[in-house]
Amino acid sequence: VRIVESGGGVVQAGGSLRLSCATSGFTFGDYTIGWFRQAPGKEREAVSCLSNRDGIRYYADSVKGRFTISRNNVKTTAYLQMNSLKPEDTAVYYCNCGGALGFWGQGTQVTVSS
Repeated sequence: VRIVESGGGVVQAGGSLRLSCATSGFTFGDYTIGWFRQAPGKEREAVSCLSNRDGIRYYADSVKGRFTISRNNVKTTAYLQMNSLKPEDTAVYYCNCGGALGFWGQGTQVTVSS
């Protein structure tokens, strides 16, 4: 199993980033995907999830209207489009497939400067 996030970086407030989560080694289409984040000194929190069964999307209140989750089952890749970024979005972002007992990537750092 391999899960690799990319697309993080440093951006000014109001800017955008697109995170990618490239996967291999399992049947990607069988799993709900999710993006989580962890800021320094804080617990990991769910940012967004996308069900593999019915396409229902979940967004944390703090990112609604700004972030968009998507997936490409052919490319076995998940995405998180992040617009109107705020300094409080600064965190390490993790890709997850299959929930808490599923597969995790190593994370990608997102830093939003004010």
